Amino acid sequence: MLDSLFDDVKRMNKRQFIYQVLSFGMIVSSALMIWKGLMVVTGSESPIVVVLSGSMEPAFHRGDLLFLTNYPDEPVRVGEIVVFKVEGRDIPIVHRVLKLHEKNNGTVKFLTKGDNNSVDDRGLYAQGQLWLTKKDVVGRTRGFLPYVGMVTIYMNEYPKFKFAVLGCLAVYVLVHRE
Repeated sequence: MLDSLFDDVKRMNKRQFIYQVLSFGMIVSSALMIWKGLMVVTGSESPIVVVLSGSMEPAFHRGDLLFLTNYPDEPVRVGEIVVFKVEGRDIPIVHRVLKLHEKNNGTVKFLTKGDNNSVDDRGLYAQGQLWLTKKDVVGRTRGFLPYVGMVTIYMNEYPKFKFAVLGCLAVYVLVHRE
């Protein structure tokens, strides 16, 4: 399979090769521009996330694709589902706002909990942190597509699956080329 790919590349003249490289570059840059545009429109650093655990069942299941916004002027409300990042953890967490703690100076802190969890999230927060603040929020859930993110989960949990998908895509491209 790789041999035939290299043979095809060797048979291309410079113009065809450059055209293929530029086409690939345009696809990648278009995807990045769409992502950056979504970030600007939604106000969220990550406008689309995948639910990675069952902690929010029955509201969301593992593999659901969530659409987020994070507008600075919207107040956080009890019952709202937020995606937040905690210092020391790379992966954002999707949980519901359980309690609000408003101070006289206007600052608002809040506590979260997964719908399927028996205790609040204080054990997940950074060392000594008892409440989240608005700066911890990546976004607020506005919509979802059920189970669409399972492909992402399978690719991360089963690297062989990732290579199988990439191999199938490569074969498809080779077979359906002009």
